[in-house]
Amino acid sequence: MAGQQGRRTFGRVRKLPSGRWQAFYNDPDGRTTVSRSGTATPVRHPAPTTFDAKVDAEAWLVDERRLISAGAWTPPAERKAARRTTPLTFGPYADAWLAGRKVRGRPLADRTRDHYRDLLDRFILPTFADVPLADITPEMVDGWYEICAVGKPTTQAHAYSLVRTILGTAVERRLIKTANPAQIRGGGSTSRAKKVRPATTQQLAVIVAAMPERRRLMVALAAWCALRFGELAELRREDVDTKQGVIRVRRGVVRVRLEDEDGVRMVRKVKGPKSAAGVRDVPIPPHLLADVRDHLLRHAAPGREGLLFPGRDGAHLSTSAFYGRAAALDDQGTVRRSGHGYFEARRVAGRPDLRFHDLRHTGLTNAATVGATLAELMQMAGHSTAGAAMRYQHAAQDRMQDLASRLSNLAEENT
Repeated sequence: MAGQQGRRTFGRVRKLPSGRWQAFYNDPDGRTTVSRSGTATPVRHPAPTTFDAKVDAEAWLVDERRLISAGAWTPPAERKAARRTTPLTFGPYADAWLAGRKVRGRPLADRTRDHYRDLLDRFILPTFADVPLADITPEMVDGWYEICAVGKPTTQAHAYSLVRTILGTAVERRLIKTANPAQIRGGGSTSRAKKVRPATTQQLAVIVAAMPERRRLMVALAAWCALRFGELAELRREDVDTKQGVIRVRRGVVRVRLEDEDGVRMVRKVKGPKSAAGVRDVPIPPHLLADVRDHLLRHAAPGREGLLFPGRDGAHLSTSAFYGRAAALDDQGTVRRSGHGYFEARRVAGRPDLRFHDLRHTGLTNAATVGATLAELMQMAGHSTAGAAMRYQHAAQDRMQDLASRLSNLAEENT
Protein backbone atom coordinates (compact mmCIF):
# COMPACT_ATOMS: atom_id res chain seq x y z
CA MET A 1 0.00 0.00 0.00
CA ALA A 2 1.05 3.54 -0.54
CA GLY A 3 1.99 5.65 2.43
CA GLN A 4 1.48 9.40 2.81
CA GLN A 5 -0.65 11.14 0.21
CA GLY A 6 -0.84 14.81 -0.68
CA ARG A 7 -3.84 16.53 -2.28
CA ARG A 8 -3.27 19.50 -4.57
CA THR A 9 -5.43 21.71 -6.77
CA PHE A 10 -3.81 19.89 -9.71
CA GLY A 11 -2.62 16.32 -9.42
CA ARG A 12 -1.55 14.38 -6.38
CA VAL A 13 1.66 13.10 -4.84
CA ARG A 14 2.09 10.19 -2.48
CA LYS A 15 4.94 8.59 -0.59
CA LEU A 16 5.56 4.96 -1.42
CA PRO A 17 6.70 2.28 1.08
CA SER A 18 10.14 2.49 -0.53
CA GLY A 19 10.41 6.10 0.64
CA ARG A 20 10.26 7.51 -2.89
CA TRP A 21 7.49 9.82 -4.13
CA GLN A 22 4.99 9.23 -6.91
CA ALA A 23 3.12 11.97 -8.80
CA PHE A 24 0.05 11.66 -11.01
CA TYR A 25 -2.94 13.61 -12.30
CA ASN A 26 -6.23 12.98 -14.09
CA ASP A 27 -6.53 13.42 -17.83
CA PRO A 28 -6.94 17.16 -18.59
CA ASP A 29 -9.49 16.40 -21.31
CA GLY A 30 -11.65 14.50 -18.85
CA ARG A 31 -11.22 11.11 -20.55
CA THR A 32 -12.36 8.08 -18.56
CA THR A 33 -12.22 4.33 -18.72
CA VAL A 34 -15.28 2.14 -18.14
CA SER A 35 -15.00 -1.07 -16.14
CA ARG A 36 -16.99 -4.24 -16.86
CA SER A 37 -19.44 -3.17 -14.20
CA GLY A 38 -20.05 0.07 -16.07
CA THR A 39 -18.19 2.29 -13.60
CA ALA A 40 -16.34 5.22 -15.25
CA THR A 41 -13.03 6.26 -13.72
CA PRO A 42 -10.79 9.11 -14.88
CA VAL A 43 -7.74 8.26 -16.95
CA ARG A 44 -4.73 8.79 -14.70
CA HIS A 45 -1.32 9.98 -15.95
CA PRO A 46 1.55 9.04 -13.62
CA ALA A 47 5.04 10.47 -13.85
CA PRO A 48 7.35 8.18 -15.85
CA THR A 49 9.57 7.80 -12.78
CA THR A 50 9.39 8.15 -9.02
CA PHE A 51 11.25 10.88 -7.13
CA ASP A 52 13.69 11.13 -4.23
CA ALA A 53 11.88 14.06 -2.63
CA LYS A 54 8.33 15.37 -2.44
CA VAL A 55 9.39 18.74 -3.83
CA ASP A 56 10.67 17.04 -7.00
CA ALA A 57 7.35 15.27 -7.51
CA GLU A 58 5.49 18.55 -7.03
CA ALA A 59 7.83 20.28 -9.49
CA TRP A 60 6.95 17.65 -12.12
CA LEU A 61 3.24 18.44 -11.63
CA VAL A 62 3.97 22.16 -12.07
CA ASP A 63 5.76 21.45 -15.35
CA GLU A 64 2.86 19.31 -16.57
CA ARG A 65 0.37 22.05 -15.68
CA ARG A 66 2.42 24.54 -17.72
CA LEU A 67 2.34 22.23 -20.76
CA ILE A 68 -1.44 21.98 -20.47
CA SER A 69 -1.84 25.76 -20.14
CA ALA A 70 0.40 26.35 -23.15
CA GLY A 71 -1.55 23.87 -25.29
CA ALA A 72 1.60 21.79 -25.77
CA TRP A 73 0.58 18.79 -23.67
CA THR A 74 0.68 15.17 -24.75
CA PRO A 75 0.34 12.18 -22.41
CA PRO A 76 3.58 11.50 -20.48
CA ALA A 77 3.58 7.89 -21.68
CA GLU A 78 3.59 9.05 -25.30
CA ARG A 79 6.45 11.45 -24.62
CA LYS A 80 8.42 8.68 -22.95
CA ALA A 81 7.88 6.39 -25.95
CA ALA A 82 8.94 9.18 -28.32
CA ARG A 83 12.16 9.68 -26.37
CA ARG A 84 12.98 6.03 -26.86
CA THR A 85 12.92 6.46 -30.61
CA THR A 86 14.33 10.01 -30.78
CA PRO A 87 18.02 10.41 -29.89
CA LEU A 88 18.52 12.39 -26.69
CA THR A 89 20.51 15.52 -27.46
CA PHE A 90 22.96 17.29 -25.19
CA GLY A 91 20.86 20.44 -24.67
CA PRO A 92 17.75 18.90 -23.03
CA TYR A 93 19.93 16.46 -21.10
CA ALA A 94 22.13 19.26 -19.75
CA ASP A 95 19.05 21.24 -18.68
CA ALA A 96 17.65 18.22 -16.85
CA TRP A 97 21.07 17.49 -15.32
CA LEU A 98 21.35 21.02 -13.97
CA ALA A 99 17.82 20.98 -12.54
CA GLY A 100 18.39 17.74 -10.66
CA ARG A 101 22.08 18.02 -9.78
CA LYS A 102 22.97 17.34 -6.16
CA VAL A 103 26.29 17.38 -4.34
CA ARG A 104 26.51 15.20 -1.23
CA GLY A 105 22.76 14.89 -1.30
CA ARG A 106 22.13 18.64 -1.39
CA PRO A 107 20.97 20.80 -4.35
CA LEU A 108 23.52 23.09 -5.94
CA ALA A 109 24.09 26.44 -4.26
CA ASP A 110 22.33 29.29 -6.05
CA ARG A 111 25.55 30.94 -7.21
CA THR A 112 26.94 27.62 -8.46
CA ARG A 113 23.75 26.87 -10.38
CA ASP A 114 23.77 30.35 -11.92
CA HIS A 115 27.44 29.95 -12.89
CA TYR A 116 26.73 26.63 -14.61
CA ARG A 117 23.71 28.12 -16.37
CA ASP A 118 25.84 30.97 -17.68
CA LEU A 119 28.56 28.60 -18.90
CA LEU A 120 25.99 26.44 -20.68
CA ASP A 121 24.20 29.33 -22.36
CA ARG A 122 27.30 31.25 -23.45
CA PHE A 123 29.95 28.65 -24.19
CA ILE A 124 28.59 25.11 -24.38
CA LEU A 125 25.08 24.91 -25.83
CA PRO A 126 25.87 26.94 -28.98
CA THR A 127 28.03 23.97 -30.02
CA PHE A 128 26.44 20.93 -28.39
CA ALA A 129 22.75 21.75 -27.84
CA ASP A 130 21.38 19.75 -30.79
CA VAL A 131 24.03 17.03 -30.89
CA PRO A 132 22.82 13.56 -29.78
CA LEU A 133 24.73 12.42 -26.72
CA ALA A 134 25.76 9.20 -28.41
CA ASP A 135 27.31 11.16 -31.32
CA ILE A 136 29.67 13.30 -29.23
CA THR A 137 33.25 12.22 -29.87
CA PRO A 138 36.63 13.12 -28.33
CA GLU A 139 37.51 14.94 -31.55
CA MET A 140 34.37 17.06 -31.29
CA VAL A 141 35.17 17.99 -27.68
CA ASP A 142 38.79 18.78 -28.61
CA GLY A 143 37.67 21.10 -31.40
CA TRP A 144 35.18 22.90 -29.17
CA TYR A 145 37.78 23.35 -26.42
CA GLU A 146 40.19 25.11 -28.77
CA ILE A 147 37.69 27.88 -29.55
CA CYS A 148 35.96 28.05 -26.16
CA ALA A 149 36.46 31.31 -24.22
CA VAL A 150 39.66 32.20 -26.06
CA GLY A 151 41.85 34.42 -23.89
CA LYS A 152 39.93 33.46 -20.73
CA PRO A 153 41.71 30.38 -19.37
CA THR A 154 39.74 30.19 -16.14
CA THR A 155 36.39 30.34 -17.94
CA GLN A 156 37.64 27.78 -20.45
CA ALA A 157 38.66 25.42 -17.65
CA HIS A 158 35.32 25.83 -15.88
CA ALA A 159 33.36 25.21 -19.08
CA TYR A 160 35.37 22.10 -19.88
CA SER A 161 34.95 20.73 -16.36
CA LEU A 162 31.19 21.19 -16.65
CA VAL A 163 31.05 19.42 -20.04
CA ARG A 164 33.15 16.55 -18.70
CA THR A 165 30.96 16.17 -15.62
CA ILE A 166 27.69 16.19 -17.60
CA LEU A 167 29.03 13.68 -20.10
CA GLY A 168 30.41 11.57 -17.24
CA THR A 169 26.92 11.33 -15.76
CA ALA A 170 25.56 10.30 -19.16
CA VAL A 171 28.20 7.54 -19.33
CA GLU A 172 27.26 6.31 -15.83
CA ARG A 173 23.62 6.09 -16.89
CA ARG A 174 24.49 4.25 -20.09
CA LEU A 175 23.21 7.04 -22.31
CA ILE A 176 26.70 7.08 -23.80
CA LYS A 177 28.00 3.56 -24.39
CA THR A 178 31.67 4.54 -24.80
CA ALA A 179 34.15 6.14 -22.42
CA ASN A 180 33.67 9.80 -21.56
CA PRO A 181 34.46 11.72 -24.77
CA ALA A 182 35.91 14.63 -22.76
CA GLN A 183 39.49 13.40 -22.47
CA ILE A 184 41.63 16.57 -22.56
CA ARG A 185 44.40 16.15 -20.02
CA GLY A 186 44.55 19.19 -17.78
CA GLY A 187 41.57 20.79 -19.53
CA GLY A 188 39.82 21.56 -16.28
CA SER A 189 42.80 23.16 -14.54
CA THR A 190 44.49 26.48 -15.00
CA SER A 191 47.23 28.44 -13.34
CA ARG A 192 46.33 31.55 -11.37
CA ALA A 193 45.81 34.22 -14.02
CA LYS A 194 46.55 37.09 -11.67
CA LYS A 195 49.13 37.09 -8.92
CA VAL A 196 47.71 39.21 -6.14
CA ARG A 197 49.98 41.96 -4.85
CA PRO A 198 48.77 42.79 -1.33
CA ALA A 199 48.17 46.42 -0.51
CA THR A 200 50.64 48.10 1.81
CA THR A 201 49.46 49.74 5.03
CA GLN A 202 50.11 53.14 3.43
CA GLN A 203 48.00 52.26 0.39
CA LEU A 204 45.21 51.00 2.64
CA ALA A 205 45.25 54.25 4.58
CA VAL A 206 44.91 56.25 1.36
CA ILE A 207 42.06 54.07 0.09
CA VAL A 208 40.16 54.30 3.39
CA ALA A 209 40.58 58.09 3.51
CA ALA A 210 39.37 58.46 -0.09
CA MET A 211 36.16 56.49 0.54
CA PRO A 212 32.87 58.11 1.63
CA GLU A 213 32.74 58.13 5.44
CA ARG A 214 29.91 55.61 5.62
CA ARG A 215 31.95 53.11 3.56
CA ARG A 216 35.40 53.52 5.15
CA LEU A 217 34.96 50.85 7.77
CA MET A 218 33.90 48.36 5.11
CA VAL A 219 37.31 48.64 3.44
CA ALA A 220 39.11 48.45 6.77
CA LEU A 221 37.26 45.30 7.85
CA ALA A 222 37.88 43.64 4.49
CA ALA A 223 41.61 44.35 4.82
CA TRP A 224 42.14 43.59 8.53
CA CYS A 225 39.47 40.94 9.18
CA ALA A 226 39.53 39.20 5.76
CA LEU A 227 35.76 39.46 5.26
CA ARG A 228 34.09 38.94 1.90
CA PHE A 229 31.88 41.60 0.29
CA GLY A 230 28.73 39.51 0.74
CA GLU A 231 29.53 38.91 4.40
CA LEU A 232 30.11 42.60 5.02
CA ALA A 233 26.96 43.67 3.18
CA GLU A 234 24.83 41.37 5.38
CA LEU A 235 26.39 42.25 8.75
CA ARG A 236 23.85 43.48 11.31
CA ARG A 237 24.31 45.44 14.52
CA GLU A 238 23.75 42.29 16.55
CA ASP A 239 26.65 40.61 14.74
CA VAL A 240 29.17 43.13 16.07
CA ASP A 241 30.33 42.81 19.69
CA THR A 242 32.62 45.70 20.57
CA LYS A 243 32.95 44.55 24.19
CA GLN A 244 34.38 41.20 23.16
CA GLY A 245 35.99 42.69 20.08
CA VAL A 246 34.56 40.17 17.59
CA ILE A 247 32.41 40.08 14.49
CA ARG A 248 30.13 37.06 14.28
CA VAL A 249 29.84 35.92 10.66
CA ARG A 250 26.68 33.89 10.21
CA ARG A 251 25.27 34.89 6.81
CA GLY A 252 26.06 36.52 3.52
CA VAL A 253 24.07 38.16 0.75
CA VAL A 254 24.50 37.14 -2.88
CA ARG A 255 22.93 38.02 -6.22
CA VAL A 256 21.15 35.06 -7.78
CA ARG A 257 19.18 34.43 -10.94
CA LEU A 258 15.41 34.22 -10.47
CA GLU A 259 13.23 32.85 -13.24
CA ASP A 260 9.45 33.07 -12.88
CA GLU A 261 6.36 34.13 -14.83
CA ASP A 262 7.76 37.68 -15.02
CA GLY A 263 10.91 36.54 -16.78
CA VAL A 264 14.54 36.27 -15.64
CA ARG A 265 16.07 38.79 -13.28
CA MET A 266 18.79 39.05 -10.66
CA VAL A 267 17.75 39.36 -7.02
CA ARG A 268 19.59 39.50 -3.70
CA LYS A 269 19.34 36.48 -1.44
CA VAL A 270 20.55 36.08 2.15
CA LYS A 271 22.04 32.67 2.77
CA GLY A 272 24.26 30.81 5.17
CA PRO A 273 27.91 30.08 4.39
CA LYS A 274 28.60 27.36 1.83
CA SER A 275 30.41 25.31 4.48
CA ALA A 276 30.29 25.00 8.27
CA ALA A 277 33.72 26.66 8.45
CA GLY A 278 32.18 29.89 7.15
CA VAL A 279 30.33 30.32 10.44
CA ARG A 280 32.99 31.98 12.57
CA ASP A 281 33.86 34.70 15.04
CA VAL A 282 36.50 37.04 13.67
CA PRO A 283 38.48 39.20 16.12
CA ILE A 284 38.51 42.94 15.48
CA PRO A 285 42.05 44.37 15.65
CA PRO A 286 42.13 46.81 18.61
CA HIS A 287 43.19 49.72 16.41
CA LEU A 288 39.80 49.45 14.59
CA LEU A 289 37.52 49.28 17.64
CA ALA A 290 37.07 53.06 17.94
CA ASP A 291 36.18 53.26 14.24
CA VAL A 292 33.66 50.43 14.65
CA ARG A 293 31.95 52.17 17.59
CA ASP A 294 31.85 55.47 15.70
CA HIS A 295 30.36 53.76 12.63
CA LEU A 296 27.66 52.12 14.76
CA LEU A 297 26.69 55.50 16.16
CA ARG A 298 26.68 57.42 12.89
CA HIS A 299 26.09 55.16 9.91
CA ALA A 300 24.54 51.77 10.78
CA ALA A 301 20.79 51.28 10.37
CA PRO A 302 18.80 51.40 13.64
CA GLY A 303 17.74 48.36 15.63
CA ARG A 304 19.48 45.10 16.52
CA GLU A 305 18.90 43.81 13.00
CA GLY A 306 19.91 47.06 11.33
CA LEU A 307 22.44 46.63 8.54
CA LEU A 308 25.96 47.74 9.37
CA PHE A 309 26.44 49.04 5.81
CA PRO A 310 22.97 49.87 4.46
CA GLY A 311 22.36 51.23 1.00
CA ARG A 312 20.78 54.65 0.60
CA ASP A 313 17.31 53.06 0.53
CA GLY A 314 18.02 51.11 3.73
CA ALA A 315 18.27 47.80 1.87
CA HIS A 316 21.44 45.84 1.13
CA LEU A 317 24.28 47.85 -0.36
CA SER A 318 24.65 47.17 -4.08
CA THR A 319 28.02 46.50 -5.64
CA SER A 320 27.53 49.30 -8.17
CA ALA A 321 26.91 51.86 -5.40
CA PHE A 322 29.98 50.70 -3.51
CA TYR A 323 32.39 50.44 -6.44
CA GLY A 324 31.35 53.65 -8.18
CA ARG A 325 33.77 54.67 -10.93
CA ALA A 326 37.32 55.93 -11.30
CA ALA A 327 37.95 59.48 -12.46
CA ALA A 328 38.65 59.93 -16.17
CA LEU A 329 41.88 61.79 -16.94
CA ASP A 330 43.04 63.58 -20.07
CA ASP A 331 46.47 63.16 -21.65
CA GLN A 332 47.98 65.68 -19.22
CA GLY A 333 46.62 63.80 -16.19
CA THR A 334 43.92 66.40 -15.46
CA VAL A 335 40.59 65.08 -14.23
CA ARG A 336 37.94 65.60 -16.89
CA ARG A 337 35.29 63.48 -15.17
CA SER A 338 35.19 63.03 -11.41
CA GLY A 339 35.13 59.62 -9.80
CA HIS A 340 33.71 58.16 -6.60
CA GLY A 341 33.56 54.98 -4.57
CA TYR A 342 36.08 52.19 -4.30
CA PHE A 343 37.29 52.40 -7.91
CA GLU A 344 38.23 56.05 -7.39
CA ALA A 345 39.81 55.39 -3.99
CA ARG A 346 42.12 52.71 -5.34
CA ARG A 347 43.09 54.98 -8.26
CA VAL A 348 44.05 57.71 -5.80
CA ALA A 349 46.19 55.16 -3.93
CA GLY A 350 47.98 54.18 -7.13
CA ARG A 351 46.49 50.67 -7.09
CA PRO A 352 43.97 50.49 -9.95
CA ASP A 353 44.65 46.74 -10.07
CA LEU A 354 43.46 46.09 -6.51
CA ARG A 355 40.14 44.24 -6.53
CA PHE A 356 38.02 44.48 -3.41
CA HIS A 357 38.45 40.74 -2.83
CA ASP A 358 42.23 41.33 -2.86
CA LEU A 359 41.80 43.19 0.44
CA ARG A 360 40.83 39.85 1.98
CA HIS A 361 44.04 38.44 0.54
CA THR A 362 45.91 41.36 2.11
CA GLY A 363 44.43 40.64 5.54
CA LEU A 364 45.26 36.94 5.46
CA THR A 365 48.77 37.56 4.15
CA ASN A 366 49.42 40.11 6.89
CA ALA A 367 48.09 37.65 9.48
CA ALA A 368 50.47 34.98 8.19
CA THR A 369 53.34 37.47 8.21
CA VAL A 370 52.88 38.20 11.92
CA GLY A 371 52.85 34.50 12.73
CA ALA A 372 49.31 33.11 12.27
CA THR A 373 49.26 29.33 12.09
CA LEU A 374 47.52 27.43 9.31
CA ALA A 375 44.63 26.60 11.64
CA GLU A 376 44.28 30.27 12.63
CA LEU A 377 44.25 31.36 8.99
CA MET A 378 41.55 28.80 8.22
CA GLN A 379 39.47 30.05 11.14
CA MET A 380 39.90 33.69 10.14
CA ALA A 381 39.06 33.10 6.49
CA GLY A 382 36.31 30.53 7.00
CA HIS A 383 38.12 27.92 4.90
CA SER A 384 37.09 24.29 5.30
CA THR A 385 40.28 22.92 3.72
CA ALA A 386 43.93 23.72 4.27
CA GLY A 387 44.72 24.16 0.58
CA ALA A 388 43.10 27.58 0.25
CA ALA A 389 44.81 28.92 3.38
CA MET A 390 48.24 27.58 2.42
CA ARG A 391 48.80 30.18 -0.29
CA TYR A 392 48.77 32.95 2.31
CA GLN A 393 51.49 31.18 4.28
CA HIS A 394 53.42 30.85 1.04
CA ALA A 395 53.00 34.57 0.44
CA ALA A 396 54.28 35.28 3.93
CA GLN A 397 57.26 33.00 3.29
CA ASP A 398 58.04 34.98 0.13
CA ARG A 399 58.15 38.13 2.24
CA MET A 400 60.49 36.45 4.71
CA GLN A 401 62.79 35.45 1.85
CA ASP A 402 62.74 39.03 0.63
CA LEU A 403 63.61 40.19 4.13
CA ALA A 404 66.50 37.74 4.29
CA SER A 405 67.85 39.00 0.96
CA ARG A 406 67.68 42.60 2.14
CA LEU A 407 69.53 41.66 5.32
CA SER A 408 72.25 40.07 3.23
CA ASN A 409 72.49 43.19 1.09
CA LEU A 410 72.87 45.24 4.26
CA ALA A 411 75.65 42.97 5.46
CA GLU A 412 77.48 43.21 2.13
CA GLU A 413 77.25 46.99 2.13
CA ASN A 414 78.94 47.14 5.50
CA THR A 415 81.86 44.80 4.73
